[in-house]
Amino acid sequence: MTATQPGLLTGPGSILTTAGRASGRSRRRRLSHAGVALAGALLVLLTLVAIAPELFTDRAPNETDLARTMAGPGGAHWFGTDQLGRDVFARVLHGARTSLLVGAGSTVFALLGGTVLGLAAALSGRVGDQVLMRFADVLLSLPSLLLALLAVAVLGTGTVNVMLAVAIAFVPGYARIVRAEALVVRRSGYVEAAVGLGLLRPVLVARHVLPNTLGPLLVLATVGFGTSVIYASGLSFLGLGAGPPSPEWGAMLSQGRDFLATAWWIGVFPGFAITVTVIAVNVVGRFAQRRFAGRIS
Repeated sequence: MTATQPGLLTGPGSILTTAGRASGRSRRRRLSHAGVALAGALLVLLTLVAIAPELFTDRAPNETDLARTMAGPGGAHWFGTDQLGRDVFARVLHGARTSLLVGAGSTVFALLGGTVLGLAAALSGRVGDQVLMRFADVLLSLPSLLLALLAVAVLGTGTVNVMLAVAIAFVPGYARIVRAEALVVRRSGYVEAAVGLGLLRPVLVARHVLPNTLGPLLVLATVGFGTSVIYASGLSFLGLGAGPPSPEWGAMLSQGRDFLATAWWIGVFPGFAITVTVIAVNVVGRFAQRRFAGRIS
């Protein structure tokens, strides 16, 4: 029987150390997948709440009860009541529809605008590319939230205008991504072969350039959706979005800031809903980014 060499069991390159590292990576991977699954389940639940909040509460969001104003959380009102006696739980659930709709709508509009602007820059020749990208650079030089505020100042207040304003703030970034991807696709071998075969330009763009450009953009838009929810809620917090008595999360948070010392639940629960939603979206979005990057590498 031969004695086991100490270095095989201990040290930086030992069997036990290598096994421990592999076990640690496997544990972190399981935890990461569990977190993504939890975030995905939460997003499904939020979507269901936004579509049919009546499944989770039978109270109307604007139903007042002046005899129970600013009642604390309890069995009768899980999230308490606000200064008008309205049930905060019902308002948070019904507010999911407006908040998520604005975030999703602004993301879709930003994708459409960024795709059009990016493709136009990539396919319009050097002069057109320079003009469009310099315009995008000017917009990108401004903070996105400031650009959204400027857009609201021009368009006016309201839910639809906030949706458009947030979309305008994100269009330059998406346009940059679309342009970069379209330039890569345009110089690829199969596109050059299609040009050589005499394929019409509109057909070439629709069949080859656009589908291969939208992949990374859609993945990034998942994370952008969470940012859109924050921006839309921020504009509503400033009084530029949905007006009272609409149960929008940002507007509810704004109304509750005056009662934090006496009725903290009025503002905390809408703020918690915004935070949880954005975290869940970012977790799923980052996971999608890693999977997409691994697939194309």
